[in-house]
Amino acid sequence: MSTLGWAVAVRDRDHVRHLLQEYGVYAALVALFAISVGLDSSFLSVANVRIQLFQVSPTLLVALGMALVIGTEGIDLSVGAVIALSAAVVPLYLGWGLPVALLVAVLLGAVSGSVGGAMVAFTRTQPIVATLSLMIGVRGLAEIVNGDSAKPVTDAGLLALGSDSVAGVPLMAWITAACAVLTGLLVRRTTFGRRLVAIGDNRAASRLAGLPVRRILLTVYILSGVLAAVAGVMIVGHGAEADPANQGLNMELDAITAVVVGGTPLSGGRVRVLGTVAGALFMQLITAVLTQHNVPTSYTQMVEAAIICLAVYASQERGSR
Repeated sequence: MSTLGWAVAVRDRDHVRHLLQEYGVYAALVALFAISVGLDSSFLSVANVRIQLFQVSPTLLVALGMALVIGTEGIDLSVGAVIALSAAVVPLYLGWGLPVALLVAVLLGAVSGSVGGAMVAFTRTQPIVATLSLMIGVRGLAEIVNGDSAKPVTDAGLLALGSDSVAGVPLMAWITAACAVLTGLLVRRTTFGRRLVAIGDNRAASRLAGLPVRRILLTVYILSGVLAAVAGVMIVGHGAEADPANQGLNMELDAITAVVVGGTPLSGGRVRVLGTVAGALFMQLITAVLTQHNVPTSYTQMVEAAIICLAVYASQERGSR
C-alpha cells in the first residue's frame, strides 16, 4: 500500500472511530429499542413504558450529578448512601408537612456533598477515598436513623410524587427531564460550566489561570448530593416505604455506568449530558429486555460488565485523543 493510501485508510479509520465515540450510544439505543419491539410488541405498551420511566428516573437523576463530578476528573461513591439517608429522614419529618420533609432531605444531601467536596477541594484528598469513606459513614448513619426495619410511608403527597403522571408521563420523569435540561444549560451556557470542564481538563493550569477551583469543586459535589437526595425521595414515594438498608445500593455504580456509556470520559474535561440520558436509558433497556426474556441475573450482570468495559475503553481513546 502506498503512503497516500495508508494515510487515507488511517484517516477513514479515525473518522469511523470518531463517529462511534460521538454517536455510538444513540445508535445503540435506537437499535436496542427496535430489537426490543421486534421481540415483543407489547414493549411499546403504555404500561411498560411507564414502568421503564419509573425505574430509570432515579438512576438518571443521580447520573446527572455524577456526570458533573466526573467532568472535573472526580468520582462520587457516596450517592447511594445519600439516597439511603434521605429515604431515612423523610418519614421522620412528614408530620411537619411534606415541604419540610423534602427540605430536610435535600439539605442533608447538600451537607453530605459539601463534606465530600471539602475533602477533595481543600484537603486534596483523592475523590475515590473521600467519597468512599463518606459512603460508609452516611450509610451507617441512615440505618441508625431508620432503625432495624423498613418504615411504611402513607403521605398522599409523597406517594403522588412517586406514582402520579402528567399527560401520561410519570411525574418523576418530568422532574428528571427538567433537571437534565437545567444541567445541560449549566454545562454549556454558563461560566460555571466552562470552568468545570477546564478544571477537569487541567486542574493545575486552571488554578494558575486564577479560576476558583476549590469553589467549583465544592459546588459540583454539593449538586451531586442534592440530586441524589431528590432521587431518594422519589424512591421512597414510588415504593411507599423507607428502607435505607436496601435503597440506593449500587446506585453509584449504575450512575457511573450511565455516564461512561454516554460518552463522558473518566479523565474529565468533558460532560455529555444528553449522552448520559441516552446511557441511562440504554442500560435500563438492556436490563428490561433480558429480564423480560427470563435471562438469569448473573448473565445480565455479565452483559452489563462487557458493555462497561467497552465504554471505558472508548472513553480512554477519546480522552487520549
